Amino acid sequence: MANLMSQSERDTLLHQLEEWGQSLGFQQVGISNTNLGEAEAQLHDWLDKGHHGDMGWMASHGLKRSRPELLETGTRSIISVRMDYLPPENTDPEMVLNHPELGYISRYALGRDYHKVMRARLKKLAHKMQEAVGDFGFRVFVDSAPVLEKPIAVKAGLGWVGKHSNILNREAGSWFFLGEIYTDLVLPESEPQTDHCGSCTACIDVCPTQAIIAPYVVDARRCISYLTIELDGAIPVEFREAMGNRIYGCDDCQLICPWNRFAQETHETDYQVRHDLDHEHLLTLFAWTEQDFLDKMQGSAVRRIGFKRWQRNIAVALGNAPPNDNIINVLIAARPSSDDIVKEHIDWAIEQQQKKYAN
Repeated sequence: MANLMSQSERDTLLHQLEEWGQSLGFQQVGISNTNLGEAEAQLHDWLDKGHHGDMGWMASHGLKRSRPELLETGTRSIISVRMDYLPPENTDPEMVLNHPELGYISRYALGRDYHKVMRARLKKLAHKMQEAVGDFGFRVFVDSAPVLEKPIAVKAGLGWVGKHSNILNREAGSWFFLGEIYTDLVLPESEPQTDHCGSCTACIDVCPTQAIIAPYVVDARRCISYLTIELDGAIPVEFREAMGNRIYGCDDCQLICPWNRFAQETHETDYQVRHDLDHEHLLTLFAWTEQDFLDKMQGSAVRRIGFKRWQRNIAVALGNAPPNDNIINVLIAARPSSDDIVKEHIDWAIEQQQKKYAN
């Protein structure tokens, strides 16, 4: 039985895991135990303060999120992996942010959806382990269940939690995805990394909506990623101007982080930019029909927000764009056939455009 491995066999397996992981495209593999007591307390405090906004699923699974053995019976160790996703910079993201007529999409969503890619690789990694040590119980996760992936990654030595709440690694910055294998094996634990943010507050200072309300604490209700992706209704008026041309997610806290000068570009073809999404014009994106959206976003993380939120977000960005008669005409033409929520944002955008002409 796999759980009867000797210490030397476990150490050998750990070394093999690192080699197998690299062969499958993971840049790092680490192992943690299942004790997430500190993270559990922090999560409950965050939830009690309402910082999760409308993300009810963050609180709907009881203790399963922070106690892995309740989510998957028999879990005794967790294998955590990271995979770089930063696409080659054909278009400088700072340039896009400085050209408000273009739409900014978070770097992680420019290519194909990472969930399927990483899940398939994690299963292959688990099967390689089974070939080496025999049958054992496991389950793979990629942001697909109540899993505290960031605290797990820290315990597994993949990095530390930055003040923006993302995981940072000294050799790779923060542009990477995380995935986990819950297993009933007892495995040797990796050495955690220490915090290296020091006195830096760049991410806090740069946040357009001041969503990082304290070091290591993000109020999702103010975060542009939450507002453009998770929020289903109207975007609060107080945050619309600050959104600028960010139509899906926000990378400002990562773009400013000094540790990301060490970030590595991905070699994964699935994460390469599709449909010129790294520098496409807002009017071009807004002109997509719902079928265009579904077709072009097939296999993309962006597709999950649906056409209504897509149009809502772009309408806000068009309102923030420089005054342009064509923008106003396009917004007016789109209004009659739009959803009520989208209409509200179109009306706001038209008003913003008209204000700019008045000034």
